[in-house]
Amino acid sequence: MRKASLCVAASALAATAIAYAQSDTQAEIERYREMLQDGNPAELTVMRGEEMWKTPRGPKNATLERCDLGKGPGVVKGAYAELPRYFADTDQVMDAEARLVHCQVTLQGFERAEVVKKPFSGSGQRATDNESLIAYLVEQSRGMPVAVPQSHPKEIAAYERGRKIFFYRGGPYDFSCASCHGDNDKRIRLQDLPNLLEREPAKKAFTTWPAYRVSQGALRTMQWRLNDCFRQQRFPELVFTSPASIDLITFLGVNAKGGTMDSPAIKR
Repeated sequence: MRKASLCVAASALAATAIAYAQSDTQAEIERYREMLQDGNPAELTVMRGEEMWKTPRGPKNATLERCDLGKGPGVVKGAYAELPRYFADTDQVMDAEARLVHCQVTLQGFERAEVVKKPFSGSGQRATDNESLIAYLVEQSRGMPVAVPQSHPKEIAAYERGRKIFFYRGGPYDFSCASCHGDNDKRIRLQDLPNLLEREPAKKAFTTWPAYRVSQGALRTMQWRLNDCFRQQRFPELVFTSPASIDLITFLGVNAKGGTMDSPAIKR
């Protein structure tokens, strides 16, 4: 009996030690993240994006200042926080990156194939045009509430498809988005995995992308974030601005309703 009691006590002590260790680790991770917030290199990318937005470019030698992001031609303040949304001129639900491609093609005369050819930079490389322009646009929504609309039937349909994609299991690991982001208290190594089905974690996650990744020396957009998640699941690579990617972003954005945009953020 005494031996059994000692075993129970030892097990309880070990469990307590693990809990304290996890708590200490989490506290250090949070402290590290707070330290990173000082001097975000994304500010330089934002400045380049603003210059590009206002500079005549392309075959039409036009700026993007008449681009309609959903709040009227040329209105950028708060627009990113309300995307993806339905656009009547294309009869599609579009996220910020898809809409940006549309404006570069229609207003500036670029060929679509040229615009989408290289949307993401490599580690340590200069930000692409897409990354720079998105950095500028999302900065204009800092402090604004997330309000991804669900008023048009196609917006509602996009959300429902995005929900199905989130739970779809496949690939060699039989993973889904929900495998990592559908429960509480999950972590890979030192990386917390927020439960994107709950309002508060969903808000925190959605409102801090795009973000500057210190480990890669680059600003990463939401399209890149999803692409990387699919890579880690060993799924086929998402096509840039594909309907599937926009549907999934719609699902995540609606779940984050009411969150306050705090992007471009900085992450490890």
